[in-house]
Amino acid sequence: MSVKIRLTRKGAKKQPFYRIVVADSRFPRDGRFIENIGIYNPKTDPSTIEVDKAKAVEWLNKGAIPTGTVKKIFEIVNLKSEKTK
Repeated sequence: MSVKIRLTRKGAKKQPFYRIVVADSRFPRDGRFIENIGIYNPKTDPSTIEVDKAKAVEWLNKGAIPTGTVKKIFEIVNLKSEKTK
């Protein structure tokens, strides 16, 4: 089972915001997830990013793989796992 940290889309038409979730890679984008670890809203200026760093590091250390966009978000908030230090 491959676990990924990825975005799931919420919000109205043309007004998206995203949740940062931990999910099985086989589940659909907006489907079931294991845990919600943050939010990302690109429509505000500057973009709103809230991440529970403790939970994110815990999942990264367990072997969860972040997607490309989530990697960039983690770089913005200066988040690194114990394995990547």
